[in-house]
Amino acid sequence: MKGDTNNVAKLIDHVQVFSYLPNIGDSRSLIVNPTRTTHREIPAAIREQQGLNDQVLRLSIGLEDVDDLVGDLKQAIEHAFI
Repeated sequence: MKGDTNNVAKLIDHVQVFSYLPNIGDSRSLIVNPTRTTHREIPAAIREQQGLNDQVLRLSIGLEDVDDLVGDLKQAIEHAFI
């Protein structure tokens, strides 16, 4: 499934179990768009060389129930591509 930055933003807006935080050092599951957070100061040309674009999402899986995490991503993806 291919989308654009609007789809990425919608997906992030619709997650309920994942937190949109770069790193909080605890056991919660996180979702991050690296080009908007952790890698925003790296020049675009270098990010492109490494295959890092605005559509890449990074997931850090915490201790929540796996079915809750999968369900959360599924419903967020469905909202993002409506």
